[in-house]
Amino acid sequence: MNLKELPVGAYGAVMGIAGLGLAMRAAAPLFPGVVQAPAYVSEPIVLLGALALAVLLVCYAIKLAKSPKGVKEDFTNPVTLGFCAAMPVGMTLVAGGLAPYFVSFSRILWWIGCLGLASLQAWAVWRWLDGKVPLDKLNGGWLILVVGGIVVPGGGFAVGEAEAARFFFGASACGALVLVPLLLARAALVAPLPEALRPTWVILLVPPSLIYAHGLAFFPQAVFLEGLFFGALVLAAGLAAYARRFWRWPFSPVWWAFTFPLDALAYAATRYAHEHPSALWRTVAAATLAAATAVVALVLARSFAYLFSKRL
Repeated sequence: MNLKELPVGAYGAVMGIAGLGLAMRAAAPLFPGVVQAPAYVSEPIVLLGALALAVLLVCYAIKLAKSPKGVKEDFTNPVTLGFCAAMPVGMTLVAGGLAPYFVSFSRILWWIGCLGLASLQAWAVWRWLDGKVPLDKLNGGWLILVVGGIVVPGGGFAVGEAEAARFFFGASACGALVLVPLLLARAALVAPLPEALRPTWVILLVPPSLIYAHGLAFFPQAVFLEGLFFGALVLAAGLAAYARRFWRWPFSPVWWAFTFPLDALAYAATRYAHEHPSALWRTVAAATLAAATAVVALVLARSFAYLFSKRL
């Protein structure tokens, strides 16, 4: 593959893989003997996410050296700008995964990711207010950018930066109130997304899943946030119907947009099952985690197939 053409959306692989490892780690107490984290299942997946981050950072640095115009296009084209945030958000996920083993390194990595995300968010606001982001160019990838801060508390707690995580979480939760209605308006008022970008609609699962899961971590008395989890389950059913023929959509790194949202839903289901122990909610947690695992495995396999066939 020509690294000059490396799509910035490839960083979705870091989010999808590392997010799955963290969801499995959180689910381990619910399923003793099945999800035997950390040693047997979750930790190798977290390590794979860290490896993906390291490889992609090197590859993107090569792209920057060989094709600075291509990198500039990534960060200025409204179609791809949202995906640029997958890089710093992925860093915070990897930081959370590595924190039990390398806490000082993980704290530095987490801060780099958070500050990088905040800088991109400010850049996006400037371009938006300057009229450079028309409604028909929005796609679900913008959720990674505008709402990405709701992802960082998991790593923030792990590295001992809970108060900073509260800041980034709060800022991005406010962004969700603005962007989600705009995306729904885009779906209703503008021509449908091209098939290549349709997997990005699945990212709509992330705001209700993680605002619920991480919001309760900050505000334990805000039990009304549980309603967001219920909404995420209904939304997941609707998205499953929408994507029922997903295999007909052209494969690209955008397919990684299928993965992390399912990780987030599985994490939220695990959190709910911890708070409301019953066979029903354990089953929901198991089902969502199995779905996330299957989708990550599928997209990873297809990514390797296309990489080695030089078609990516």
